[in-house]
Amino acid sequence: MEKGILSHASPALMQGRFMVFEQMNESELQIRTASQKDIDALNRVVEAAVKTWNLPERVKRLALPSYRYNEHDFEHYEIVVAESGNQLVGVAAWDTVAQPGPEQTRLLFLHGLYVLPEQQRSGIGSRLLAAAEMAVRKHGFDGIVVKVQKGAEAFFKAQGLGKLGVSNQARDYENQYWKRLA
Repeated sequence: MEKGILSHASPALMQGRFMVFEQMNESELQIRTASQKDIDALNRVVEAAVKTWNLPERVKRLALPSYRYNEHDFEHYEIVVAESGNQLVGVAAWDTVAQPGPEQTRLLFLHGLYVLPEQQRSGIGSRLLAAAEMAVRKHGFDGIVVKVQKGAEAFFKAQGLGKLGVSNQARDYENQYWKRLA
């Protein structure tokens, strides 16, 4: 099975309700829409992932609250979780308000994609990104854009995203990646 490609999709997947994928090791991984009851568990995934970033501990501690999700985020983002057994192992969230992109494209903004450190490099991130790419099509956007931490650049490059140039140093985030899908 090729990484990042849906290996099994139910009719509900196409309707955006939930998604089921087979992992390469034959265990089941479910990607489903998050609910408010998932907030504590999904924030544990976010926190564990952020703690692995190559930043000073003080910076991580100060920045972490801005990465955590709360009940109000469900009003602004579509949030999905990856579940293996009864454990949340990954989270992705995106904004469904189109962001302007290069070449006059309308892009879905991927707010965050987090995988438990011990589960990274197992295809979970690819599957979460595939869910976001399905949302691009569902909402009629042209592609996807994400602000990437330095340590995650290789992942997004491997998934076919390219780095956006910085046109305004004072305004633009340096590590933005995008991918045209339409």
